Amino acid sequence: MNQQRLTQVILAPVVSEKSNLLAEKRNQMTFKVLPNATKQEIKAAVELLFGVEVVSVTTATTKGKTKRFGRTIGRRSDVKKAYIGLAAGQELDLEAAAATADKE
Repeated sequence: MNQQRLTQVILAPVVSEKSNLLAEKRNQMTFKVLPNATKQEIKAAVELLFGVEVVSVTTATTKGKTKRFGRTIGRRSDVKKAYIGLAAGQELDLEAAAATADKE
């Protein structure tokens, strides 16, 4: 897989009550990813960027809602989320990863 493509697959971490609960109880992290990203690409990207061992990858695509803005009808974009299961004893530190990414 292309190194440049892997660095662009992960868009942002998802910070919500559900994602925090998954992190605590099941050792899973949640990320927004590109809509056309495959599970193999997501796994390789997380292992490359954060240096952790990934056990499982589950994806879910949320369809965007149709919203009304006055007289015009708009549509929110679709969002693909990836739930990353980490190996036992592995921990993913987003703050340290962001700090090293800023230095590069």
